[in-house]
Parts: sequence; structure tokens; C-alpha cells
Amino acid sequence: MEKQFCESWMSVDDTASSLDLKVRGVGWEFIWLKDTCSRLGFGGTESSAMDKAITRGLDQIKRKFNAAELSDVRIRRYPGFRAATVILNARQIQQEVLLSPIDSIATLHHLALR
Repeated sequence: MEKQFCESWMSVDDTASSLDLKVRGVGWEFIWLKDTCSRLGFGGTESSAMDKAITRGLDQIKRKFNAAELSDVRIRRYPGFRAATVILNARQIQQEVLLSPIDSIATLHHLALR
């Protein structure tokens, strides 16, 4: 199932390996990268803190890549607010086998795996 997340990302309820099979099944490439991004977000609830942290991480990843996998979430509780730390792994979905710079990809769809 897909749903809108942030302005330019879609959240996909699927594992990265399952999405990899689907992408390759239609002739595209799902490139696994070592780049990771760790971000912190604050909010009144665990959900709002996590969403803010994920949004900050995706803003960083979208500069170079068009997909990400959420690999870790840690929530800390403080009186009156919550702090979330997330780790996102960069991924790239494209038609070419070799990694292309984000600027040269004609069809760009940001996906975030949650």
C-alpha cells in the first residue's frame, strides 16, 4: 500500500527486498547504497517526533537519491515532548544498471519505505 508522505515522497508498506523484486520485475533497477542518514526530530507525541525526524532525513537523501529505507527508529520520552532518532538508508530506483546522478533521471519518484 502506498500513501503520500511529506510533499514529494510516497510511503510504501513493503520490505526493501520485496520492493526490489517488484521493481526488477518491470525492468527497472533497485540499487542498494551504503549511504545512511541519521536525523533527530522533536514533537509532542511519538508520531509527530518520528515524522519530523523522517522528513529531515528524506530532505537530505533527496539531494542525491530517489528512494530510502527506514532502518531504525528510537524514541526518547521527556516531560512534555518526545525526541525521535531515525536512520534512513539511501536507495535508487532507475532504468539504467549503473548509478546515475539524480539530475539525469527523467522519471523521478521519491519513495520512502516505512
